[in-house]
Amino acid sequence: MSDYGNPYGGYGNQTMTANAQFGAAPAGSAPAAAGDLIKDTTTANFARDVMDESRNQPVLVDFWAPWCGPCKQLTPVIEKAVKEAGGRVKLVKMNIDDHPSVAGQLGIQSIPAVVAFVNGRPADGFMGALPESQVKAFIDKVAGPAGADQAAEIAAVIEEASTLLAAGDIDGAAQLYAAVLQADPDNTQAIAGLAECMIGANQHQRARELLTQMPEELAKAPEVQALLKRLDQIDEARKLGDPVALEHTLSLNPDDHEARMKLAKIRNVEGRREEAAEHLLLIMKRDRTFEDDGARKQLLQFFEVWGPKDPATIMARRKLSSILFS
Repeated sequence: MSDYGNPYGGYGNQTMTANAQFGAAPAGSAPAAAGDLIKDTTTANFARDVMDESRNQPVLVDFWAPWCGPCKQLTPVIEKAVKEAGGRVKLVKMNIDDHPSVAGQLGIQSIPAVVAFVNGRPADGFMGALPESQVKAFIDKVAGPAGADQAAEIAAVIEEASTLLAAGDIDGAAQLYAAVLQADPDNTQAIAGLAECMIGANQHQRARELLTQMPEELAKAPEVQALLKRLDQIDEARKLGDPVALEHTLSLNPDDHEARMKLAKIRNVEGRREEAAEHLLLIMKRDRTFEDDGARKQLLQFFEVWGPKDPATIMARRKLSSILFS
């Protein structure tokens, strides 16, 4: 796991929303404590603590008694495994000396006995003081491998963050990306998404620092490389002059390809991608020799940053093909 020294700034301490708990407590609540995962129950509370709760996640019921030596061996092992499972399962302990009826109804004849309830019904179980590795394997069996649910939740949160960013909600998107990074610090999609938020907030240097602090292997991710190129384009566009003056120059001389190239680069960083592409396509139509086919090469660089699914990429590729192969 990589350590970037908390590069997320003001976003780094955000909690998860209700749609992205990653096995932790919902946003605004305290982190999950042992008391939330492990509890004792009674005959009267069994339906609520086990049957009902098992509809949210599997519940392991540990039937034990104070005089049972193997029970004392199993208790710290199973409690540790449940805590490390991070909310994938809960543990409910039942003293059969005080509450014998449930164990009797389930046919429990020897303790310790652990029964896993899923969706209100017994699903699996074991007897005896198993070693930690076998207890963990049992939890994986009834709850699924560690990280499977988290991966799905992370993907959903990244999608939600992307939607917010596309809608202009930079702060909302940044909070979700930062929350993902609290759970998965090496998630390159979230790192790139947070950098995009910084770019959207005109924090270009901060975005570059975030991306350049990454380990070499993570920095090779396509989404990271695309953003670094985008930052380079932004830096270049700042040096290209006033777009109003360039528009005026083109109104006087539409064949001033140098001015048109500069304007295309500026429109690109402004987010006016289709307009940027049209300027480059026009140069190609009029003079393929300009800067050694520079308009086409520049357009291909735009595609790398925009991505193949961007509407501007799709439109410009279609028009580029018609120019190249007509």
